[in-house]
Amino acid sequence: MSTDSEQTGQAGPAADVGRWFSTATAPARIDAPRSATASAPPSATASASPPAPVSASPPAPAPSSRPLMRMPAWGPVEGASYGLTSAPELVEEAWDLLTGEPTAVLTGAGMSTGSGLPDYRGRDAVPRAPMTFQEFMGSDLARRRYWARSTVGWTQFLRARPNRGHVLLAELGASTLPVTSVITQNVDALHQQAGSEPVIDLHGRLDRVRCQSCDTLTRRESLHHRMLAMNPELAARLPELAADAAQAPDGDAEVDRTSDFRYPACGLCGGILKPDVVFFGESARREVVSAAYGALQEASRLLVLGSSLTVQSGLRFVRAAVKAGTPVVIVNDGPTRGDDQATLRIHGRIEDVLETWNGS
Repeated sequence: MSTDSEQTGQAGPAADVGRWFSTATAPARIDAPRSATASAPPSATASASPPAPVSASPPAPAPSSRPLMRMPAWGPVEGASYGLTSAPELVEEAWDLLTGEPTAVLTGAGMSTGSGLPDYRGRDAVPRAPMTFQEFMGSDLARRRYWARSTVGWTQFLRARPNRGHVLLAELGASTLPVTSVITQNVDALHQQAGSEPVIDLHGRLDRVRCQSCDTLTRRESLHHRMLAMNPELAARLPELAADAAQAPDGDAEVDRTSDFRYPACGLCGGILKPDVVFFGESARREVVSAAYGALQEASRLLVLGSSLTVQSGLRFVRAAVKAGTPVVIVNDGPTRGDDQATLRIHGRIEDVLETWNGS
């Protein structure tokens, strides 16, 4: 029998699989092994017996000399208005500005909420603090906790399917809206599944894993099965732990106390494996950013869908468009950091606005 999430194409309540936006600081209830240190090898366990030998791996890079960046917890913007709807005349005016014009599209987390994936600053966002690149790379315990939580939630994440907004954008791009590229801050690859092309994954993709030493890319699904084999007790309890995580999404699930979780090193060089997504404190890959700017330069319009533009990685494209004299249309439920720079600002649900434009 299929679950509700399978029938709707939504990822489900445990879809926080990435945990790349969650704090690496373990709750007080975690029972960390007394002998564990940040330099412990990936195969170390909480037992008194010596760990199984693994391939030698280079030490994690030393923390940056700059202060460790701590971002404020994500959650709804205090005092912001949500649920507003722009007048039909303004929605039509925005479409008149866009239609037939080469358009770069920038999307954020609000694009995927209809698929059951969480956003960060919308009205239903759960407050949390992001894991930083420095924490992941510098702490064996942080990596254990990340991969344990990610393993529990991975199958839920795979159930996510493109929602109506993804499909409508792909249909517009194939007809009356010449899209130079969909530049997405999301890591779910749902734009590609919906048929949009080309797509630039500004922050990477969660279905890939990248070695931090040799830069080799591998499939996350393969790593998932490998980690299940390395952690048979967790594998046997996967449904139970997934249910526990769904009931306690803010970090108090039992899986958070899995301090003896085992994860592999890179099979080629022994380096640290990390999801191919951009963590806080880490820069997007230079070639990806260059491609995004290239798509913007080819466009005569910029359309922003479902992004609060709170972080510079998205806001910079709005600023670049304004500097170049390119009109900017922003569609979002809730405030964005680029509101004062938009040529036209549309409030409302992305699906509703795109549905209107698709029927124009």
